[in-house]
Order: sequence, then structure tokens, then C-alpha cells
Amino acid sequence: MANIKQQIKRNKTNEKRRSQNASFKSSVKSAVKAVEKAVTSNDKVKAVETLSIAHQKLDKGLAKGIFHKNFVARHKSQLAQMVNTL
Repeated sequence: MANIKQQIKRNKTNEKRRSQNASFKSSVKSAVKAVEKAVTSNDKVKAVETLSIAHQKLDKGLAKGIFHKNFVARHKSQLAQMVNTL
């Protein structure tokens, strides 16, 4: 454990951000799974709805610096392809 005041504060903020990022990533995974579930049940309306939400979450993750731009682009493309198959 650090005994320098600045490093103690830095460790606190790092832990706080790590847990927030983990929570956000979990919500993105849930949104992606919701799209997949809608596609497998052949519900076009629900799939389009959930696709919009998933795109918003992925874009927000990119803006926050949680995800890499290629990761976001790849997932958005894959989800759109899945929905377009309906």
C-alpha cells in the first residue's frame, strides 16, 4: 500500500473508475444480448428498437474512452447485419 497522499488518492479514483467502467461494459453486453434475443425470436420491431439502444451505448462507450473505435464499429456492423436478416 502506498504511503504517499497523492498516490492514495489516485488509487481511490482508479478503483472508482474501474468499477464504473465495469458496470457500463455490463450494460452494453446486456443491450447487445437484447438485440440478439430479438433477432432469434424474429421480432423485427423489437430488434430495431434494441439496436438503436445498443448503438447509443456503444457510441457513449467510445466517447468515454472505454472502447476502441474498431471494437465499436465491428459490433455496430455485426448487430446491423443481424437485424437486416429479418
